Order: sequence, then structure tokens, then C-alpha cells
Amino acid sequence: MDLTWSEFERTDMRVGTIIEVNDFPEARKPAFQLTIDFGSEIGIRKSSAQITKRYSVEDLVNRQIVAVVNFPKKQIGKFMSECLVLGAVGEEGDVILLAPDFKIENGLRIG
Repeated sequence: MDLTWSEFERTDMRVGTIIEVNDFPEARKPAFQLTIDFGSEIGIRKSSAQITKRYSVEDLVNRQIVAVVNFPKKQIGKFMSECLVLGAVGEEGDVILLAPDFKIENGLRIG
């Protein structure tokens, strides 16, 4: 099924910087809890991400990523995920995060 241009435009993808990373032992699959700064317009959001195969806590802090910020919040155990971090998923389920090539302002829209 094809997506229309107007449907695509409703997806709000933004650049943010990961400011905190915590292990998420309660998750069914190995994951981290991320705290992400999307700038003054959107603010701080949290997300759960199954990215432990390729990334360590040290790799992630201060890293810029791309996330969808206008999905409904999702309860994952006791954790509330407020955005969806985007990445390419390999055959073995390992995720490579989508990110800008250069450091840019948090909150910039992807379009």
C-alpha cells in the first residue's frame, strides 16, 4: 500500500541529542532507556530502544539521532516511551541509528 504525500508530511521526524542512557532490564528484549533533548520547542522526551547489539552507554551519550515525535506515548512495563528512535534493522535484528552527518540544532525537522 502506497503512502500519500500528505500522510508522509504528518510524520514529525526531528533531530535530538541523547542526554542520558540507562539499562532496561525489565524489557522483554535487551534495550536501553534513552532521554533525548529535542530543543526548546519539543523539549525532553524518553524512548526505549533495542540497540544494545551495536551500541554501549558510552557510545550513545551526546549522540544525535532522528526520531518520530508525534506518535502516541507507549507504555513498556513501568516505562513510558514518548518517541520512536529511527534506525535501519539488519537481518540479525541489530539496529543502526539514523543520524545527521554533522552536529546540528536539536529539534530540526526532517523533511
